[in-house]
Amino acid sequence: MIIVFTSALIAYFISAIIGIAEIFRGKRATSKIMTIFAIVGFVMHTASFIVSINTSPHVPITTLQEAASFFSWSVVLLFFVVEFKYRLGFLGSFVMPIASVLMLSSSILPAETIPLKSGAQIYWFGIHTILAFMGGAVFAAACSVGIMFIFQEHFLKFKRFGGLFEKLPNLHVLDNANNRLLTVGFSLFTVAILVGALWAKSTDGNYLSGNPEEVLALITWFIYAFVLHARVTVGWRGKKAAILSIAGFSGVLSAFGGLILF
Repeated sequence: MIIVFTSALIAYFISAIIGIAEIFRGKRATSKIMTIFAIVGFVMHTASFIVSINTSPHVPITTLQEAASFFSWSVVLLFFVVEFKYRLGFLGSFVMPIASVLMLSSSILPAETIPLKSGAQIYWFGIHTILAFMGGAVFAAACSVGIMFIFQEHFLKFKRFGGLFEKLPNLHVLDNANNRLLTVGFSLFTVAILVGALWAKSTDGNYLSGNPEEVLALITWFIYAFVLHARVTVGWRGKKAAILSIAGFSGVLSAFGGLILF
């Protein structure tokens, strides 16, 4: 299992390095190589999950190590889904570094299992974790699209029409993709928080415990709720929405960091 996991980690990092290089001087062939390594890493990563499910006495998302690994896997999965649907180009150059860092953090985080006593706790925890990290993965894609939007808007503003400008999608496509990703991610994250409250109830008898990661998750939820509300009511689109989608994902990472620290 360690060999399979390490192989996935190496493939992700190679894909991320190629993706970053692609931003500056990449060609279509470079993009294909980046995607190939991402696919190889994802296949190896999925294989490591299958081995864990067959050999581990617990659901393989109940340690910080496993949670970070699943988060990374979800980010790469969403990259493939979004790329297939929108054909954004260069999305992997922004997404794969995120997945690589999460994968690396998984390799160094402790493997202590979160104690789950009853069947209800295991049930609610499993659903909460999967929904939270899938929502976080969608937010990672939205953050990457937001960064791409800011790059493209900058090129248009200063009339720099060569290089990366020609390789990025137009602003309308990026803004539309950002909006749809935020909507899907917010829906998943909302359900995850509700399920998390049920998990807390089955564990401590209270729906809210007030721990730091819970507070950070709620702050993140309010950021995304504000973004979507502002898009509908006051027409906050384009650059403002892109910046807030980046800020929102920073909140997601902060909430995950809070889980690690506290």
